[in-house]
Amino acid sequence: MKKILLYSVFAFLCSCSGVKKTQEALNTGNYDKAIQKAINNIVENKNKKGNQPFIAMLEEAYEKNTQRELQHIKFLKKDGNPANLEEVYNTYSRLKSIQQQIRPLLPLQLFDENRTAQFNFNNYDTSLLAAKDELSVYLYDNATVLLENAVHKVDYRKAYQDLKYLEELNPNFKDAVQKMNIAYRNGIDYVLVEMNNGTDKVIPTRLEEELLNLNTFGLNNLWTEYHTNKTTSQDYDYLMEVAFQDINISPEQINERQIIKEKQIKDGFKYARDQKGNVVKDSLGNKIKIDKFKTVKADFYQFTQFKSAQVTGVVSFTDLKKQQQINQYPLASEFVFEHVYANYDGDKRALDNDLISLLQLARVPFPTNEQMVYDAGEDLKNNLKNILQRQQFN
Repeated sequence: MKKILLYSVFAFLCSCSGVKKTQEALNTGNYDKAIQKAINNIVENKNKKGNQPFIAMLEEAYEKNTQRELQHIKFLKKDGNPANLEEVYNTYSRLKSIQQQIRPLLPLQLFDENRTAQFNFNNYDTSLLAAKDELSVYLYDNATVLLENAVHKVDYRKAYQDLKYLEELNPNFKDAVQKMNIAYRNGIDYVLVEMNNGTDKVIPTRLEEELLNLNTFGLNNLWTEYHTNKTTSQDYDYLMEVAFQDINISPEQINERQIIKEKQIKDGFKYARDQKGNVVKDSLGNKIKIDKFKTVKADFYQFTQFKSAQVTGVVSFTDLKKQQQINQYPLASEFVFEHVYANYDGDKRALDNDLISLLQLARVPFPTNEQMVYDAGEDLKNNLKNILQRQQFN
């Protein structure tokens, strides 16, 4: 019973809060928000008494929103600016969408007023289609002018965006798709990628291939295309150079550390005796035992195999049109190989458990220099990916 009461109180408070927020949106002229909040509450149960305020506010918000939106359209048309055509189309779309959301809820009863809420619906289809046609022509003409007079890639990109929107709005409008493909091809920044090794070490072929396989980096950039193999017919805009400057590989090292361990361990037992040498018994008549201890020792030898590789370089970007470097980023990575194993002399029982676990390990072969450089390259790939995500050409 207490849970039911608490739930009821909570639901009441939520309802009051919802009514207050919807009324606030209505009072401040945020009619779209008021409409959506009212619909969201009514759709759960339109006959619920607690939803009566939402029905009244929906009626009022719909009427005021419709009047304001139609006045807005009237003003935009009177202004005569073709750039307003998109807003005219979107406004008609919003008006129709709101009606489509309300229609399934009808009829809506206002019980206290003993009447049905009134919603004056209009058929916007003709106006909407006319606005779409006008907007389509405007987008097509505007994109065509941009293509014909394009000076910079940004002009092609603007034309592409207009044509892409046109294709979504009005598929297969004239030759919009063909023009969109032309705009796209001319709007791309083509980047030639080169890798140079300025060190005296060999870069593993596998690492070079992975660094140049930019498709694996998840670069979802519509306007940038990287080529790792130069195409003679392509006019490149930028050069991206990955230059290795230094590769340092340390000698193979094995460091030894000796630890002397000593521990008291139980070594059997003896019977407790009194001063007269007699065996002492407990209250149940059992002989009392006393643990015997002895000291055990062991020399523990820990070996650490160590080898490291550091790779440094730079990634530079050059504007090939201006023959000018525009950006340069440091590229660095380090990989450390470390392996620990151990053995001992003496009594193994003197060793702690964490030391005993090392006794199960043995010396392993050191990785080759090529493998060390490749392993360092794993971090290089992440660094290169971050650089490519940061680099903006236009």
